[in-house]
Amino acid sequence: MASDFLENTTKLFGTKKLTDIFEPTDPNLALLVELAMEVEMEDPIDWTDLNITEKQAYAMMASHVMEMGNDHLTDKAIIVKLLVENFVLNLKLLGKR
Repeated sequence: MASDFLENTTKLFGTKKLTDIFEPTDPNLALLVELAMEVEMEDPIDWTDLNITEKQAYAMMASHVMEMGNDHLTDKAIIVKLLVENFVLNLKLLGKR
């Protein structure tokens, strides 16, 4: 499963280096991350005490959303926001800081 994630993110991010997967090279992926982060301004997530940055979480979730199909980009931004919010809440619940 980790190799599938790396392969899929390689397609979107243009690299196989794990340290680089959070810097999207695909313009659509970069735009999706930016739009999703703007949605958060209306309903901010508490990022304190987490071992991942806001941008890293958005980039990771955006890469998953980009694999989902060819929906309208705004819909994808909303999906990314929801996935990131769920991801953060689960990290907090599990105590992964």
